Amino acid sequence: MVRIGIVGNGIAGLTAAIALAKKGTEVYIVGDTIKKTNSYLAQAGIAFPILSGDSIKNHVLDTIKAGRHLNTEEVVWSVISRSSEAYDFLLSLGVEFEENEVEGGHSFPRVFTIKNETGKHVTKILYTWARELNVHFIKGLAESLAIENSKCYGVFLDGELLRFDATVLAIGGYTALFKYTAGSPLNLGILIGDAVMKGALARDLEFVQFHPTGFIGKSGVKLISEAVRGAGAKLVNSNGERFVNELEPRDIVARAIYMQIQEGKEVYLDATHVEDFKLRFPQIYAFLKQEGINPEKTMIPVSPIAHYSIGGLNVDIYYRTNIKSLYAIGEAANNGFHGANRLASNSLLECIVSGLEVSRTIFRERPKLRENTEPANTSQEAGDVEQIREVLWEHAGIVRSGEKLKEGIKKLKNIEADERIKCLAEGILKSALWREESRGVHYRADFPFTREEFKKPSFWRC
Repeated sequence: MVRIGIVGNGIAGLTAAIALAKKGTEVYIVGDTIKKTNSYLAQAGIAFPILSGDSIKNHVLDTIKAGRHLNTEEVVWSVISRSSEAYDFLLSLGVEFEENEVEGGHSFPRVFTIKNETGKHVTKILYTWARELNVHFIKGLAESLAIENSKCYGVFLDGELLRFDATVLAIGGYTALFKYTAGSPLNLGILIGDAVMKGALARDLEFVQFHPTGFIGKSGVKLISEAVRGAGAKLVNSNGERFVNELEPRDIVARAIYMQIQEGKEVYLDATHVEDFKLRFPQIYAFLKQEGINPEKTMIPVSPIAHYSIGGLNVDIYYRTNIKSLYAIGEAANNGFHGANRLASNSLLECIVSGLEVSRTIFRERPKLRENTEPANTSQEAGDVEQIREVLWEHAGIVRSGEKLKEGIKKLKNIEADERIKCLAEGILKSALWREESRGVHYRADFPFTREEFKKPSFWRC
């Protein structure tokens, strides 16, 4: 029997595990608790173009428009064409959506939600099903990938090699490499960097999406979901002026807020006129109340935060990397679906579609580990990750320039940290330096316009 190892237990990894287990495959998931995944933390919803008046074509066009035409159109059509399959898959497991909403960049209210805690509810249901289907859960964080001669043999955990016929990376992205993020602190991208240092190709690392409405409070950084703006909340500065259309794509809104802050103004999200806020957004209401803010009566101070890694390991339409027997799905992967800017709520759709698709790929290819190779464990101490976070936030943040990026590259060289993390951080900085234009979430103050010669992906190897 084929033995499959999935690293990561968010929605992408759990979906792949369920689909493979249903095919009779022996599946192992390596990961920490599901509560530490970005999937569990996802507030808004999942975009499905399945309602009357909507269409796959409209969703495709919205995705490409948000992605500033850097998307791989074949991939966009492939993913969104499978949205009804993804929707039916969730319904078959007992997922019950409560309503559908509109979010920034969407031309139709196609975002399906559950109490603005969609990720939490879906992850729990998938986890329960994986257990019932006898998926094996191995608790712990994989230290490194067992790659030798461009082939993956599994992963190392606590110094031990776990051998798999196929290894699927579903570990999320690398937003935890930035100073301010509401995502999982585990998202350092260590295994992405590890794979790259062992011959894998990374793509579009410069594209990091900053969520416009982060909340930096006493108990840490939290997220004010885009659905709050979709429900009618307005963005105003400390002079009481509204300065942006709240439902523009995230890169435009985040940059508008950033510029207000740079001018010395504070920015607030005014949700005081949103009906039934507590009922509609219970998670947000709860943490704001703990911070002494009643969003039904008081405006919420907000600022942009690192939210989603568009870049990742380069994969094809079947989620295969250039390393044999190594696959990547969800936020860890990039095959051009999002382009230069992720359309809101397309991420969880991609998680489900990529999980289902990689299961078909593996079942079709039936990889088999035959060699008795003993790859080296390349795990390292994390080192000064905080300094890397400072560098990326300061030099590869919302607004970039060639001068700042070059300074960041110099600073990075002198930081003592895991070489795999430094490899990834260097890829972000150098890819951003190479892209001498502004497109989507990548904004260069010294090249403020889109340039046709850069209408192509970037690739990175250490």
